[in-house]
Amino acid sequence: MLAAVVGAALGLCAGVPLRAAATRYAVPPGEPWRDCLPTPYGRCPRHGEPRVGPPPLTVEAAAAALGAVLAAWAPGRWLPLLVWLALFGTVLAFVDAAVKRLPDALTRPLFLGTAVLVPLTDHDPAVWLRCALAAGALGLLYLLMALLAPMGLGDAKLAPSLGAVLGLAGWRAVYAGLLYTWLLAALWAVALLALRRAGRRSELALGPAMLLGTLAAVLAAVGG
Repeated sequence: MLAAVVGAALGLCAGVPLRAAATRYAVPPGEPWRDCLPTPYGRCPRHGEPRVGPPPLTVEAAAAALGAVLAAWAPGRWLPLLVWLALFGTVLAFVDAAVKRLPDALTRPLFLGTAVLVPLTDHDPAVWLRCALAAGALGLLYLLMALLAPMGLGDAKLAPSLGAVLGLAGWRAVYAGLLYTWLLAALWAVALLALRRAGRRSELALGPAMLLGTLAAVLAAVGG
């Protein structure tokens, strides 16, 4: 219980810079990154704008919830990798939900950091090979879907990082991560249709489902 409270408090603190990052990168393709330092209520004192970025307190609440979950369930050796994924994942999820894109400025450092942290989490070269195979398999799968279906290439660029993390937990986690991703995406699509927030041909952000599905599968496989 104490660990969850501490994790939630740390996540809440991290929510402030995460909101700034989500606001900065949540712009349509072709537009420059936004230069703004929003308050938790989404106001930008620097530019006097009434509200920019995600809805008030949503980033902070998401970061606090993730901090509590990771502190309570993630094994100690997994914490650096999962915290890294949670930090970038929070920003990516809000950006994708807002503008339907996953910028290279976020997916590239996520991948590089994951490549460094995976060997530090498990020192077995056989596990590294499994992570590389899982990263390649998911990257190829989402690339094919991007080429054959109305999906963005950002999903394909995010997939290798998630594949490596899932591979670290085992092949069952890889399969579970895919299953959870599509279940969450389907539930989200149904909810939007029921609320009339989207139509049958509307483009949906898959990034949040990919990130949440990965986290759920990993914690189910290794959570304490």
